[in-house]
Amino acid sequence: MAYKTILVHADQSKHAPERIRVAAALAVAEGAHLVGAALSGISGAIYQADAVDLTGAILAGRINTEMDHARTALAQFESLAKAAGVNTYESRLLNDDPQGGLSLQARYSDLVVLSQCDLDEGRTRIIPDLPEYVVLNSARPVLIVPYAGHFPSVGKRALVAWDGSMESTRALTNALPLLRRADNVALALFNPSKRQGVHGELPGADIALVLARHGVKVEVLPQHTDIDVGNALLSLASDQDSDLIVMGGYGHSRFREMLLGGVTKTVLQTMTVPVLMSH
Repeated sequence: MAYKTILVHADQSKHAPERIRVAAALAVAEGAHLVGAALSGISGAIYQADAVDLTGAILAGRINTEMDHARTALAQFESLAKAAGVNTYESRLLNDDPQGGLSLQARYSDLVVLSQCDLDEGRTRIIPDLPEYVVLNSARPVLIVPYAGHFPSVGKRALVAWDGSMESTRALTNALPLLRRADNVALALFNPSKRQGVHGELPGADIALVLARHGVKVEVLPQHTDIDVGNALLSLASDQDSDLIVMGGYGHSRFREMLLGGVTKTVLQTMTVPVLMSH
């Protein structure tokens, strides 16, 4: 597989430029079509008590403001995509809330690029579960860019968290376009002796062979740790100087409430490098 359509969230947050630059660089490397999606939030806004009145004046003003924000975000997206040398790109202004709108648009893309939630930013506090929601509801891989830092390369030194589950299998498969271009891929298995029925007699050997057939240069790293796996994974990424983590997104959705596994939650809250997640 290859990434031929990449979707990136376009908004006016201070993290948008870095997120868009990462998506644009991937689009150039993959020869992919890049889609910038800006969400007006109108579908959610009309149900907010302070945004509805009998005359419609307040609602109309709110809609116009949100549409202006979306257009400005798309103008920034187009400028950054052009500067990055993306051959083919388009802007989409959608009347929907970010969670539902991006999850729907993701189904017509090969990869989604979002930013890690930053609770210090005002607009982010309104939708603090955006990355989690899209991971769990889009059926597409989501590349989450940390809100702090600059990431000139993503995937040159990749770290894959492997536990033999359906989630990690899907994440690894979805990351193959990146892994094929990586200089080195480390495959981390945490406490594999506790999962002998999954990993076999030689933990990591089978999946490493699968990756090798795809032309991926892989190193198997069994890890024995007494701390929680989320923090152990982030520590290993630092030790390996990784610029990408690939992992399954564990959890399930119940209406709009996210119930996430401990490893997923830890990584989403404290990531320092981009993370590709699939559910």
